[in-house]
Amino acid sequence: MMTASIIIRALNEAKWLGKALESCTQQTLPEDVKLELILVDSGSTDETIKIAKRHGCRILHISKTDFTFGRSLNVGCDGAAGDILVFISAHCIPSDPNWLANLIAPLRDGTCDYVYGGQHGLEGVTRFSEEQVFAHYFPAESDLKQAGFFCNNANAAITRKAWAPIRFDEEVTGLEDMVLAKAIVAGGGQIGYVADAGVTHIHEETYRQVRRRYFREALTMRDIMPEVQFNLFDLVRCFMAGVTHDLVEAAQERVFWKELAGIFAFRFSQYWGTYRGHNEHRTLSRSQKQGYYYPRPTKRAGRKIKPSQYTEGQLLEAETKSRS
Repeated sequence: MMTASIIIRALNEAKWLGKALESCTQQTLPEDVKLELILVDSGSTDETIKIAKRHGCRILHISKTDFTFGRSLNVGCDGAAGDILVFISAHCIPSDPNWLANLIAPLRDGTCDYVYGGQHGLEGVTRFSEEQVFAHYFPAESDLKQAGFFCNNANAAITRKAWAPIRFDEEVTGLEDMVLAKAIVAGGGQIGYVADAGVTHIHEETYRQVRRRYFREALTMRDIMPEVQFNLFDLVRCFMAGVTHDLVEAAQERVFWKELAGIFAFRFSQYWGTYRGHNEHRTLSRSQKQGYYYPRPTKRAGRKIKPSQYTEGQLLEAETKSRS
């Protein structure tokens, strides 16, 4: 009998967690695979813990002061019994009952060491431009012999054998999945994409949060791919290309005027955050990293998320001082 451990990291994720866990528990699995649900919580003050317990999750805790994306997953993996470790965001909902079986199939047959599945947005919630980003990175066709090390832990799975000797980097500010995937590929392993293991990925971010997400990911990207530069020319070029692509798509879908402002706002947030991350020369302190890990408080499910120690305004002020 093989165990697949689904590991979810969470902070105040009550809004969508119940739907995500309900879909997880309704998966159709091979007879020799049993399911384990683990929630790694970093201090939720809403109904997250109650929802997780109601769906049979084992709860592991990590403090906010110790939280990093990589460390929280390592805590979950250490506490899991599974031969296969599955990662899904608390605001990602598996699209059908075969999601898990399809996702782990290339791991079970030895084709891949680390896989990631398809993603799409939620109609009426996901911004138009982000849906285009999903379409770019998560196409309709699988690629189990993928070249390179792109991976995304919002919907992914890895064998314990591949994870254990390397583990997730606990210091990076994002892209811990790609850092691990790069090491696996360097050791002769294989990363694969499973298109028919899809989830609905629900981002409900402000444009400031979008900008900060791309900023912290770019901080890591410049380390794992130092040959990639992103200067002002790249910012303008990518912004214009992204906007043009999205406007054409919006016109074809007859939502041009409805999506016009949002397209410009999202693409600017995306590429301005990316530019700043690639060209940030100071080392972020632990407390400043915490400010990026925990976004500015927003209302969610009738509650307020506890504010981070540092707002982006304070971080920008610190950045300005560091350059003077």
